[in-house]
Amino acid sequence: MNVDGRRLFHVLGRGYVRHAPGVLGKRALARNYLVPQLREHPVRRPARTRSGARFLVDTEDLIQRHLYLFGVWEPHLTHWLKQRLKPGDVFVDVGANVGYFSVLGSSLVGPEGTVVAIEASSTFHRQLVQQAQMNRCRNLRTVNAAVSDKDETVTFVQASSRNTGATSTVPYSGPALAEFEVDAHPLTMLLSEQEIERARVIKIDVEGAEGAAVRGLKPAFARLREDAEVVVEVTPERMRALGDSAEELLTSFTEAGFHAYRLVNDYDPGSYPSAIRRPLPPRRWRQPVSEEMDLVFSRVDAESLA
Repeated sequence: MNVDGRRLFHVLGRGYVRHAPGVLGKRALARNYLVPQLREHPVRRPARTRSGARFLVDTEDLIQRHLYLFGVWEPHLTHWLKQRLKPGDVFVDVGANVGYFSVLGSSLVGPEGTVVAIEASSTFHRQLVQQAQMNRCRNLRTVNAAVSDKDETVTFVQASSRNTGATSTVPYSGPALAEFEVDAHPLTMLLSEQEIERARVIKIDVEGAEGAAVRGLKPAFARLREDAEVVVEVTPERMRALGDSAEELLTSFTEAGFHAYRLVNDYDPGSYPSAIRRPLPPRRWRQPVSEEMDLVFSRVDAESLA
């Protein structure tokens, strides 16, 4: 297929996946054709999310490719945040990447609320600032730093341009696209007292460093509002590589009166049409964490956080 034919198919296929009613054929079209083509023949242009935000995307990257194709990233988490965040709230986005959840949160908490977007990579941080400016997010404060349980300097490795969200401090022996050092601090040092006390949702997605991130936040647990909830992407294998454990992380929350809920998170593009149509709430989780998963920690004692 020539360039013009490929471009036309992209436009028509994307239009069908994003706007046609129902899910008929969308799973196969997205997974088997559109995603491989957008990865191998990247589109670099502005795209609008389902929430109305505009993003400059490069479809070589996993996150930005999903934004371009579906208009959403992590649809179950997106839906849950829309239910949780209200005008005047504070939303803390740790591991903000290019800012999808930060910009979404900005629109949800309104001019009386605040979003704090923390991103370690200076490259992603520049993109984050650009996206915030493009969407006129005047209530969004960005921080170019890593999070830890102490003040230190950490080294990050970006293994590939095809999944920038996997940039991590976990030791990596293969060829790397980029490597950089950045100062790291506990969340209690990066957030103001008011931001800690007013935080409604804190999202932590730091690719293995979640153990240190939670230890750095733990001294502030007692100062969080009663309905505060913390969303953590828990990656047991990466945590072990850094000398941490998912069990310790869960214990930190349960000892402080929080309950764990699992939030469905599937990066398979074939799952997106159904997830967008019928997003699922977090369900109570009482088992050990043996695989990568998103957990919501809440003081609500129920079977789901509907």
